[in-house]
Amino acid sequence: MTSKTMQPVAKIDHQTPITVQVHAHLRRLILTLQIKPGEALSEKELSLKLGVSRTPVREAFIRLSEERLVDIFPQRGTLVAPIRLAEIEEAQFLRGVLEAAIVRRAARSIDRTHLKLLEDNLRLQQRTLLRKDYDALLEIDERFHNLLCDSVSLPRAWRMIHVLKGQIYRVSYLTLPEPGHGEQMVQQHTNILEAVRDGDEDRAEQEMHKHLQEIWGPIERMVQDNNEIFQS
Repeated sequence: MTSKTMQPVAKIDHQTPITVQVHAHLRRLILTLQIKPGEALSEKELSLKLGVSRTPVREAFIRLSEERLVDIFPQRGTLVAPIRLAEIEEAQFLRGVLEAAIVRRAARSIDRTHLKLLEDNLRLQQRTLLRKDYDALLEIDERFHNLLCDSVSLPRAWRMIHVLKGQIYRVSYLTLPEPGHGEQMVQQHTNILEAVRDGDEDRAEQEMHKHLQEIWGPIERMVQDNNEIFQS
């Protein structure tokens, strides 16, 4: 593994399974391209660098493989998976089905508490965008979608969406710093929230679909500029 700056898992929480913490740590490094597609992952090396035993690292690899973020080869070891366009397309389709239904339900029934949380989140997005802190902006974006699921009491739906977003997050991480991209994302969230606040189910669904399809605009150029990390 060539990531020499790998840091230990920040302060192990003994109330949470170590595998969960190692998985979350590695997942974050993969999604933010700190560990790049095609990079080999060593169970032994990671256990030493992260300050944990090899068992939670092995179990984290299995979970990441189930999410299609790593490929495990019996004779070759474990490699970070390329960004597969077919899997992004499938993930976006499934997200569209789930999040369209969620946002329609939110437009029908959202309460004042969740509206306030979403409004606060949107203001935080705007402030974060001004600082050009794109890592933080992606995390706040994830929280926005999580809050929509919470507002209609569908926690299992969020867990499915969270896994699906892993196939999309790396592309978002590449495109978000481009001029106008972050502004567009925040405006789309604003449009979604306005439709939900107005109780307009059709418009809320339409705005969500626009938001989820936006990724395809720059993807062709992304593939050309980073063809070593993409796969059809």
